[in-house]
Amino acid sequence: MYSTIVGTGKHVPKRRIPNEHFFSYEFYNENGEKNQKSGEETVQKFEEITNIKERRYVNDDVVTSEIATYAAEDALESSQIDRETLDYIIVAHNFGDVPVDNRRTNILPSLAARVKHNLKIKNPNTVAYDLPFGCPGWVQGMIQANYYLKSGDAKRALVIGAETLSRVYDPYDKDCMIYADGAAATILEAVDSDEPVGILSHHTRSDTLNHAYLLWMDKSYNPDFKGDDLFLKMQGHKLYEYALKTVPLVVKESISKAGLHLNDINKVLIHQANEKMDEAILKRLFRLYGEKTVPENVMPMTISSLGNSSVATVPTLLDMLYKGRLNGHSCQEGDILVFTSVGAGMNINSIVYKV
Repeated sequence: MYSTIVGTGKHVPKRRIPNEHFFSYEFYNENGEKNQKSGEETVQKFEEITNIKERRYVNDDVVTSEIATYAAEDALESSQIDRETLDYIIVAHNFGDVPVDNRRTNILPSLAARVKHNLKIKNPNTVAYDLPFGCPGWVQGMIQANYYLKSGDAKRALVIGAETLSRVYDPYDKDCMIYADGAAATILEAVDSDEPVGILSHHTRSDTLNHAYLLWMDKSYNPDFKGDDLFLKMQGHKLYEYALKTVPLVVKESISKAGLHLNDINKVLIHQANEKMDEAILKRLFRLYGEKTVPENVMPMTISSLGNSSVATVPTLLDMLYKGRLNGHSCQEGDILVFTSVGAGMNINSIVYKV
C-alpha cells in the first residue's frame, strides 16, 4: 500500500506587502537599543541577505482557519473526490486563529475542527485534529497521514499547512520582514501498486536539548512598547548554522531509506525562509555525495515574492509545481521529489516522493 497525492490546493493572499512598506519602521535590537541605520538601509540589507522583495498578508477580517479552508476547497476541486470520504483532516499551524483586534492564540475548537465545519462535512468518522510542529508541520502531517493509509486504517487524508505570521511579529524587530501569510493543502489516497509510488520514505529529527529556543515568543524589542503582547523571536545566525549543518543530513537519510541516490532526485522542495540559506543547504547536500556543483532547476524558489509563510511554504511550492505555475519548473510521472523543512523545536523532516 502506498500513499499518493491526488489533489493539491493553495491560498495566496492578494494583499502584497513590498519591502518599501518597512522604510518608515523603527527597529531595535534584542538589548532594546534603537538601530542607528535608516529604515531604508536596513531593508536593503535584509533583501540582500534573504532575497525577499515582497510578501503576502491576509486582510484584517481573515484568520488562519479561513485560509486553510480556501486551500482545502482548492485541493478538493483538483482531486474531484467526495469530501465525505475523507478519513482524516490534519491542519498544521503554530498560532491558531489570531484576530487582528485581539492578537491572542485561539485554538478552541481546533483549526481542523473549524475547517471541517467550514467544509460542511457531515461524516463523524472524518477525524480532524491539529499539528503544531513548527514550520515542518505540513511535512510531518504528511508523514502521519502516510502511516494511517499504509496501516489500512484510512483511505484518504487531507493535510493542510496554514499560518498568518503577520499577526505575531514584532514591528520593532527587523526579522518581521521575513514573515508572511498563506495556506496550502494536499489530499493523500491509499493505492495498491506493484511498483513503488507516492511516499517512498521519510525521516524526522528533533534537537531540543541545545536548540529548543532558537525560536520562541517574547516581548517587543522596543522598551517603550505598551502592552503585554508576546511576539515571534528567533536567533537568526544560530538557526542558520543549525539548519546548514543538519538539514542535509536528514535529507540524505530519507534518500538512503528509499534506496536511492541524490542523482535520482528531480526536485527539492525546501522550506522558504532565506534564499541564501536554502542555496547553502543544497550545496552542502550535494557535497555529502561528493558533488561539487549543483545542477540548475533542482530547487524552485518562491521566497522573493511570497516570503516565509511557515507551514504553507512547501505545500504551496508543490501546488504550483503540479499546476505548472513555477516558471522554469515542471514535473511528470516517475519524477522523484524531496519535501523538507526546518523550524521551531528545533525540528527537521524530509519526505521522498515519487510522482
